[in-house]
Amino acid sequence: MTLQALLVVIGLAAMVVMLAADKMRPGMMFFSLVAFFMLAGMITPNEAVAGFSNKGMITVAILFLVSEGVRQSGALANLMRALLPTRKTTVPKALARMLPSVAAISAFLNNTAVVVIFAPMIKKWSEMMNLPSTKFLIPLSFATIVGGVCTLIGTSTNLVVHGMMLDEGLEGFTMFELGKVGVFVALGGIIYLVAVSNWLLPGNKKSAGKESFKEYYYDVLIPPGSHFTGAKIINGALDGLPQMKIRCVKRNGTFIRVGSAFPFEVEENDQLVLAGKSGSIQFLLSVEGVELCCLQHADRDFVKTAVKQVEAVLGARFPGLNKTLGEFDFYRHYGAVVMSVCRNGERIAVDLDNLVLQEGDNLVLLTDGSFIPTWGQSTVFLLLSEVGNFNAPERRRSKRWFAIALLVLMIAGATFGEHLPPVKGVRYDMFFFASITAVLMVWTKLLPSKQYTKYISWDILITIACAFAVSKAMLNSGVADMVAKGIIGISEQYGPMALLAAIYLITNLFTELLTNNAAAALTFPIAIAVSNRLGVEPQPFCVAICMAASASFTTPIGYQTNLIVQSIGGYKFTDFVRIGLPLNIITFLLSIILIPLFWNF
Repeated sequence: MTLQALLVVIGLAAMVVMLAADKMRPGMMFFSLVAFFMLAGMITPNEAVAGFSNKGMITVAILFLVSEGVRQSGALANLMRALLPTRKTTVPKALARMLPSVAAISAFLNNTAVVVIFAPMIKKWSEMMNLPSTKFLIPLSFATIVGGVCTLIGTSTNLVVHGMMLDEGLEGFTMFELGKVGVFVALGGIIYLVAVSNWLLPGNKKSAGKESFKEYYYDVLIPPGSHFTGAKIINGALDGLPQMKIRCVKRNGTFIRVGSAFPFEVEENDQLVLAGKSGSIQFLLSVEGVELCCLQHADRDFVKTAVKQVEAVLGARFPGLNKTLGEFDFYRHYGAVVMSVCRNGERIAVDLDNLVLQEGDNLVLLTDGSFIPTWGQSTVFLLLSEVGNFNAPERRRSKRWFAIALLVLMIAGATFGEHLPPVKGVRYDMFFFASITAVLMVWTKLLPSKQYTKYISWDILITIACAFAVSKAMLNSGVADMVAKGIIGISEQYGPMALLAAIYLITNLFTELLTNNAAAALTFPIAIAVSNRLGVEPQPFCVAICMAASASFTTPIGYQTNLIVQSIGGYKFTDFVRIGLPLNIITFLLSIILIPLFWNF
C-alpha cells in the first residue's frame, strides 16, 4: 500500500467513525476530508471543487424548490385528506389505501416534504379513528423510500450516482430507467408493510383509544398554601384533578411511584407527573392550587394567551443543540415553553431544565396563536404541527392545480426531452425542465422569492458535491482498485452476481450507519474499479448502489424521514429493526434477482 493510499484509508475510516458517532454534520465532515486529500496531494484543487458545478448536484438543489412549491400550494394536504378513510376501518385496509399513493408521490417529490405534510395529519386522523398512529408512521416513511427508487428524481442518491456516471464518461439513467427494478421493490415493500405493520409495530390493537400513545404528560408543582396539600392519591387518582392520572411524585429529588391502592399523601413542593389528553392543558391552567413547572420562565401575559399546543421536531440547524433547556432558554428565543420532550420512544416531562437537546427531539410546546405562522417556514424545525389540528391550512384551488400542472409538465418534459436532439448545445434534460419549473413557481408566488434559499438543504448539497472529490481521491490513490481486487478475490469463483451482491451489501451497511449520499460516494469508485478489473459493464453495479443506498429501513439514522417519524411517533430503535430488517432482505433479494435481467454485465 502506498503512502497516499494509506492516508486515504485513514481519512475514510475517521470520517465513518465521526459520522456514525454523529460528531459532525455530513457536509462539513466530507468537506474536511476533501481539504485533507487536497493538502496531501491526492486530488487537485480543480478536482476538489468539480462536484460543486456538477449538473446532478445543482438539479438536486432545484428539485428542493419544486417540492417546496408543491407543498406550499396545499395540493399534497388535499390529497391526503381524500386518501384517509372517514369510516371505521382496519390498519391493513387503511395502509392499502394510503401507501400506493404515497409511494407514487415520492417518486417525483422530495421525501421529507411528503412526510412533513402527511405525518401530522395521519397522527391526528388515527386518534379520531381510535387507531394507534404507531401503526402508520413508519410505513409512511418506508413508502416514501421505496417510491423514491422508481425514478431518477425520486431521491437525491439517484441523481448523485447519475452524475458520477456522467463524470466517468458513462451513459447515465433516463427518467424511468431505475423503475425497471424500483417498481418491483416498491410493490414488494408496500405488500409487506400492509401485511405485517399491524403485528410488528407497537400499539394495542384491541383498545387503541385507551393507549398511552395518546397521553400527554404534565409536570405540576404543589405550591405552599395549596388546598391539595394533605390530599390522598389512590390508584393514581387525586380529587380535584378529574381525568388525570398521577404517574409519579418527585419529592426531595426522589421519584415515588403512586399507582397502587395504598393512599399517598401530597405535601407542599411536591412535583406531580400527570398524564392526560392533549387538551388537558387548558384545564390545568384553570385549576387553583397547582402550577405548571414549564411556565416558570414565562411571564403572566404569555400565560393568558397561551392557548395552543404544538409539536416541534428539532432539525440540524436548531441553535440549542447539545445545550440543556436551562442553558438555552427556549422561551426567550421562541416565545414558547417546552412541556415535554419525546426521545427514542420515551416522553420526558420532569427536570427538563437539565435535559440536553438533540437533533430529532420531539418537543411539545405551549404557545400562542402566532407561533406556527412565525416559525412554520424556519429550517431549525424539521416539522411543526398543532396538537389536535387535523386539517392543514387551505390554499387557493387555482394554486393547487397550477402546481400540479407544473410538476406534470416538468416530468413529461424531462422524460421525452431526452430523446430530442440538442439545439445550439442545449440538452432538454431534467436540469433544463426543473430550472424552468422552479423559476415559474417563484414568479407565480408559489414560492416566496425573498426566502427561496431556506428551502434548500445545503448540508446535503455540500455532501453531494464533496462526494465527487472523495470518489476521485479513492480512484487516484488506488484505494478503490485495491478494495475491488480484494472483493474479486473473495468471490471470484461465483462470478459477477456475487460481486453485485457484495457491492449492494457494502452500500447498504454504509447507508444504515451514515447517510444515503455518503454511502453512494464511498461505494461508487469501488464499483467502477470492480467492473474495470472484470471487463464488464458498470451499469448493474450502479443500479445496485442506487437501490442499496436508499434502502435504509433498519435504523432511524440513515434517512431523515425515519428520524422525523421516530420523533413524532415515539418509536424505539428496536421498532425499526423489527419491521425494517425483513424489508431490507426483501429489497436485497429483489434487486439482486432483477438487476441482471435488465442490465447485462
